[in-house]
Amino acid sequence: MYRLAAIFPVLAFCFGLHHCIAFQQIRATTSRCNNLHNNRRCVFPHSAASPHNSNTPLPEGEHSTYLDSVSIGSDSKDEQSLSSRRDILRRALIGSTLIATTSMQNLNNNRANALDKGSTLGKMPFLMSSEDEKEVKGMPVPSKKLGGLSNKIRAVSKVMDELQRDLMQERWDLVEEYPNQLRSYVPVFTAYTDSAFPTDIPTDKGLRVALRYEVGRFFASLERFRQATNRKAIDEAYIAYSDMSLHFDRYLRVGGLYTFYDDNVTLEPYYAGNENSLVYADPKKDPALVRDLIVLIQGPEKGKTGIVIGLYMDGSDACAVKLDRTKGIREIRVVPRSWAAKRLGEQDPDDVFLLPRSG
Repeated sequence: MYRLAAIFPVLAFCFGLHHCIAFQQIRATTSRCNNLHNNRRCVFPHSAASPHNSNTPLPEGEHSTYLDSVSIGSDSKDEQSLSSRRDILRRALIGSTLIATTSMQNLNNNRANALDKGSTLGKMPFLMSSEDEKEVKGMPVPSKKLGGLSNKIRAVSKVMDELQRDLMQERWDLVEEYPNQLRSYVPVFTAYTDSAFPTDIPTDKGLRVALRYEVGRFFASLERFRQATNRKAIDEAYIAYSDMSLHFDRYLRVGGLYTFYDDNVTLEPYYAGNENSLVYADPKKDPALVRDLIVLIQGPEKGKTGIVIGLYMDGSDACAVKLDRTKGIREIRVVPRSWAAKRLGEQDPDDVFLLPRSG
């Protein structure tokens, strides 16, 4: 489009130049005819409106009749014709100049609009700012002035993964160090909660309340985890870890820290009539336990895979499942145990067991 707009001034100049050349040719031809009219002899070029296609002069007796028929015999008529031609040429030059000026203005405007974020071109991926790329449709949008707090909050995910690995391997000497490490993130959670949604509008107020609730529940669960690890009570530690993971996952979601948004209401219709695509053990005969790799066989997230991280002993017959990683995020779900079936066949280990140990 820019190239076409740039050609317009050239075309306009050529158009004006063409008229100038044509005008000079007409003027020259008229002058020649007037001179010949005085000599009573006229030779017309091939391009003129002549009854002959040669340069042979008309016979002497036919000159007067022919010259009268082509209307070149009056000086006043010649002047009027030249004047009208000058007007036409002047208008053509003015019009071509306006076209060239308008084309240049449109070209400059289009270039400016291409860099305008409010325009259609400004929203193309290669012109989007880094801040726009971080926004996830369907999720709360935090403030832009966070100073790296978002990455610090997401870094807790790696700590939780390492804690899961060491807990499931019952490395108590390593597990007992995590409570203090996670406690050090209290100022980060507080700063993010107050900075991400800082205004007094009702939505920001509601989000701050929700975030503070999830932070409170997270650190309450962390205290229960500390007590369980002191006693080396593995089942209680699993439950406390599951609650920690659940509330941290909710904090990420409410705080707009998810890297994606799944707008599927339910996945069950995708498996209608195709149940054989899921291979699993009967959850009633062989229920899944902590550390078992499972597939969800019922519910809106049917077909998703993960690992059991905790079994609740409060009579709800529910279990906590950590789903496999999606765009860097591992979602936490609490589902009935009948929904989580052990996967059969050779399976890759959960990715937390592939994390290298630091130090």
